[in-house]
Amino acid sequence: MAEETFSDLGRIEAIAKLYEGTPYKPFESSWFETSGKSFITSQSRTFLEGIDFDLIYFPLKHLGYKCVTAVTGELYVEMSHPRTLDIRLGISSKLDFKEIKDIWEGIVSAAKEHGYSKVSLDLLPSPNGLSVSVSATGETSQLTAKRRPAGKSMDLICVSDNLGAAFMGFQVLEREKRKFEKSGDAKAQPELEEYKHLVGAYLKPQLNPQTISQLEDSEVIPSFGYMVSRGLADAVRRLSRDSGLGAKIYVDKLPFAGKTFDLGKELNIDPVSAALNGGEDYRMLFTIPIGKHDKFRHDFQTFDIIGHLAKPEVGAVIVTPDGVELPLKAQGWKND
Repeated sequence: MAEETFSDLGRIEAIAKLYEGTPYKPFESSWFETSGKSFITSQSRTFLEGIDFDLIYFPLKHLGYKCVTAVTGELYVEMSHPRTLDIRLGISSKLDFKEIKDIWEGIVSAAKEHGYSKVSLDLLPSPNGLSVSVSATGETSQLTAKRRPAGKSMDLICVSDNLGAAFMGFQVLEREKRKFEKSGDAKAQPELEEYKHLVGAYLKPQLNPQTISQLEDSEVIPSFGYMVSRGLADAVRRLSRDSGLGAKIYVDKLPFAGKTFDLGKELNIDPVSAALNGGEDYRMLFTIPIGKHDKFRHDFQTFDIIGHLAKPEVGAVIVTPDGVELPLKAQGWKND
């Protein structure tokens, strides 16, 4: 049986068909009811082919999953529970219904994982390649919002997982792409097995959907939260700006994935620089009151404590193993 195409289906029928087998309904209003004792948060982002992703090596299901994860993380760091998701796909002529179905499956997988109650979708033509626009709303209880403490010097700076892995994985994919283009051999297989964990960190970053509920249940409420999406230095500089305080990050406390240093030697890339100025790690960074140190250590063992807030005159600095304090400079990566 021949594959159905957009010309066979049309926009409305294509959207309805994509929803088949999912827990969501097409063309449904994205409103949701609250108890009147909560705050609504919204986050959005657009991902563009050739800037945010390369379809030469990016699996479409992973792409859909990653786009939802990236925006959902922005809700989580505001202590907000996901509620509704709005997706706009700009589709170029080189993609047909089968490819869009793959993207949609990744979107639905992430939406289910993170507990979205409603997901809306629209399909639009795009003359400049694929684009994925994601808007998400979340809900924060008034109780949680009121319990968020003011940031203070010595609050712990914590991050939810290893850093720099996505940047290193991206470098592996780009290297294999260059080898493929140089050889011109369509049957050549990329050499990814040795660094598959790092490649996976770039292609399909994951967040624990239970983190916000666990923080609330443990009564460990962060004073500030940020997504590490453009490098750790960028997130810490924003933290220092918003809190009006200094921030110290310790090099020897930074978490790295296995094989990061091996790959760094192979590609002549400093893993610390990758952590500070790489991108797309999509890790959650929180500041936790120092008085909650023991409970946080016990209840959140997957988090790493990498530094602390400090007096304003300190600024945002990285502390070397020798005790030297160097200013953090956010140099960014490909998304700036």
